[in-house]
Amino acid sequence: MVNVVVEKKVNQVVDSVEDDPGDERNRDDSQARPGRWGFELPLLLFAGFRSLIDQLHEELADHGHPELRPAHGFAMQAIGPDGVTASELGRRLGVSKQAAGKTVDRLAALGYAQRVADPGDARRKRVRLTPRGQDALVLSGAVFEELRGRWADQVGERRLAELEDALETVAGPAAFRLDAAGWFGD
Repeated sequence: MVNVVVEKKVNQVVDSVEDDPGDERNRDDSQARPGRWGFELPLLLFAGFRSLIDQLHEELADHGHPELRPAHGFAMQAIGPDGVTASELGRRLGVSKQAAGKTVDRLAALGYAQRVADPGDARRKRVRLTPRGQDALVLSGAVFEELRGRWADQVGERRLAELEDALETVAGPAAFRLDAAGWFGD
């Protein structure tokens, strides 16, 4: 086997990788596209995610929501239509109650959420979306539909549906989780 060093630029960082991914001994017969490194899959998946999220936030900014950040979207989804306590929000997002409280403070300051009395327990507060928060989520859904349409135009509806089906198969039933912000860390 030839020992070759390949330099890959990833986010302005150069990583050196030894061995040739095209070498017959480095892949099995099931590889549809030889010559890809294993680390490229998560980077490509993340690049696709990042592309969608960046385009979403450009559209949100153009439609009156310039201050929203990706973490806010996860939090507003976790708050949901019925509202939540700060503790429940923390659990849904995979962060501490204190971190959830800070997120609520920021969303409230921006006009996307508010704290209201809990009808079942006067000692607790619930976090609810304001009409502005609800509008941002409805707009996000419409923008995501438009972005999916752009992807379908680029790669074809059939290939995109196959990609979605394959990702759903690999990710399993717990694919749609809201704790990504907590998973990425602070």
